[in-house]
Amino acid sequence: MEKLFRLKEQGTTVRREIIAGITTFLTMAYIVFVNPSILINVIPGATPGSSLYTQFFGAFMVATIIGSFIATMIMGLYANYPFALAPGMGLNAYFAFTVCLKMGIDWRVALAAVFVEGIIFIVLTITGARSFVVKAIPASVKLATGAGIGLFIAFIGLKSAGIVVSDPATFVSLGHLSDPNVLVAIIGFFIIAALFAMRIPGAIMIGILASTLIGALPIFGVTKYQGIVGKVPSIAPTFMKMDFNLQALGSATFWMVVFTFFFVDFFDTVGTLTGLAESTGFTKNGEFPRASKAYLADAVGTSVGAMFGTSTVTTYIESSAGIAEGGRTGLTAVTVAVLMLLMLFFSPLAMTVPAAATAPALIFVGVLMMKSLKKIDWDDVTEAIPAFITLLMMPLTYSIANGIALGIVTYPIVKLLSGKGKQIHWFTWILAILFVLYLVLLRE
Repeated sequence: MEKLFRLKEQGTTVRREIIAGITTFLTMAYIVFVNPSILINVIPGATPGSSLYTQFFGAFMVATIIGSFIATMIMGLYANYPFALAPGMGLNAYFAFTVCLKMGIDWRVALAAVFVEGIIFIVLTITGARSFVVKAIPASVKLATGAGIGLFIAFIGLKSAGIVVSDPATFVSLGHLSDPNVLVAIIGFFIIAALFAMRIPGAIMIGILASTLIGALPIFGVTKYQGIVGKVPSIAPTFMKMDFNLQALGSATFWMVVFTFFFVDFFDTVGTLTGLAESTGFTKNGEFPRASKAYLADAVGTSVGAMFGTSTVTTYIESSAGIAEGGRTGLTAVTVAVLMLLMLFFSPLAMTVPAAATAPALIFVGVLMMKSLKKIDWDDVTEAIPAFITLLMMPLTYSIANGIALGIVTYPIVKLLSGKGKQIHWFTWILAILFVLYLVLLRE
């Protein structure tokens, strides 16, 4: 154990690492319930209660767990860091609601895009090109992307709960606050907010379970009990279902989707890993030891996750909860991975959780993702405008890709017209031109 994780060198113990792992697991276990509830939307005819719904929901749950387990194990055993990984919030919504439902891309082709994105990430990490890509993308766009995704998934949560509804005159409007689903979601949101404010580990997870119990009360009746423990669902419906058909691979839309998955995954990982490393004192001169191994864990996890049937796997900021408990080595990550694997036996509980109980989690995670906005220089209009466009257009166009594209296109134009053309990286110009071509000529 000592030789594998170097516990004494990091000033920690086995007990402390295991406690840290349990803490991190509690803060991120909600993804086991939330991710399948989002991905199930890509399966035509999968209505709650149907055999098709049960079959695919279970498969997506298993894919979520296996993808998280493998990626987190690699992080713990190979990179020896206390960071946990799982399918990313925001990217799962982009996968389901934008790529599959809005753009009409089959979910199997979308999984192929996720797999390809992971391979690109692996190549960039191995070749050392990661640093170049980081420098080429405008900082304001990178920072606004995280917050924009937060707005996007919060909007999805509000829509899922019925708090926000469509309106022919104003596009969107406030739903009926007396609706049982709306009431359960609102109560759940405040439960999560209160628990999080009191720094109680697993606030989101507890909030989801509490909302599920509240939804089971006769006055609400939104929770349909399916059980708690059961046999492990079959992974067959989603395992190795990636579709690499030539028509898809030859379309600009497919590669736009690949780029969007990569962009968000890459910079979310860079930001999260850097932030977590800094909080633990691992960084030296802006970098941290074994950085390439940590990035590889994320990249490999993405491609492996796609093979099993889940959207992009990424490093979770919730890892900071375990770090705060003293987690300093890969043993923390290994603990998370083992606990995640045990969730395979709780598929009936996952199917019991209604949309009204997962919606508060989406909204609250959206709140947490707003913090990146404080790092943007709002006093510099050439930085503020691209950031604002990126932030605004994600929820309004129901697309993370559109927000990123419009933000990157806006950045060099505003800089050039303001006499700050020298601040523009040459690769940013190439990306901007490609995005203009895509948005004007190629976007379906």
